[in-house]
Amino acid sequence: MTQEILKNLLPKFLDYLKTKSRSPSTILAYRADLEQLKDFLQSKNKVLVEQVVQSDLEAFRDTLLTEKYTPKSVSRKLNAVKTFFRWMISEHYITTDVSQNVAHPKIEASLPKFLSPLKYRALRDVVRNDQRTAAIVELILQTGMRISEVAGIKLENIKANQIKIESYATQPERTIPLNTPAKEALNSYAKIRPNKILSPYVFVSKNGKALAVRNIRASIDRYMQKAEIGKFSVNDLRTTFIVENLKNGVDIVLLSQVSGHKRLSTTERYLELAAIKEPGKNPVLQEL
Repeated sequence: MTQEILKNLLPKFLDYLKTKSRSPSTILAYRADLEQLKDFLQSKNKVLVEQVVQSDLEAFRDTLLTEKYTPKSVSRKLNAVKTFFRWMISEHYITTDVSQNVAHPKIEASLPKFLSPLKYRALRDVVRNDQRTAAIVELILQTGMRISEVAGIKLENIKANQIKIESYATQPERTIPLNTPAKEALNSYAKIRPNKILSPYVFVSKNGKALAVRNIRASIDRYMQKAEIGKFSVNDLRTTFIVENLKNGVDIVLLSQVSGHKRLSTTERYLELAAIKEPGKNPVLQEL
């Protein structure tokens, strides 16, 4: 085993993920999480992988929690770290997996939250002048897309009245109808998106790279605080789409398919949240 610098192994690991057909948004998330780990370890003067011990990773976990990352977000970051260390073991860069016994933070089970019409209209108002974030907010509200799916949308997958979500991880390919508010938001953003950017992705940063999930989340969180609507997250926008459609009697099978739920029972769990006893049969999704 040779001494390996941690930052030199990250690109190799990301290339490995590509060979496993992981989605671009997943790879971007792994990169961000592991860059965060690398920076933390460098602050402790640890640049070689063999210098890292279990207590370093536990300190990384605890620091994230003190910085107000949710236990769920920290757990996701730990999954990226553990996958990275398992890969280093398989490639013989290290002989001991020091991440194996690092415990995940306890995640308290809680009901999903959703925004009332008054609150998501307030969010629209404060985000109006940021056309990129406004388009993302509107897209999630009108389609129920996951934040990772929004980050991974390609220009070629947007058609006149629908978006194609490419298969990723365990999710099969699906199409989602685009209603008028969603199309108008995308069209408004398209007018200010730099034409010289060659990225295939719809939502891009100033340097032309696909917008990272963490940046989308941070931007929407900032506007939610500005709107003073309470403690909500970007995931609650997706829940709002599901709940509002159930309230308006949209066919639950259609809603399950559009939301990308593998099982109808997953969608049925939202009936209680929507205060609905029996789902409707409306074949058309609701405009929020």
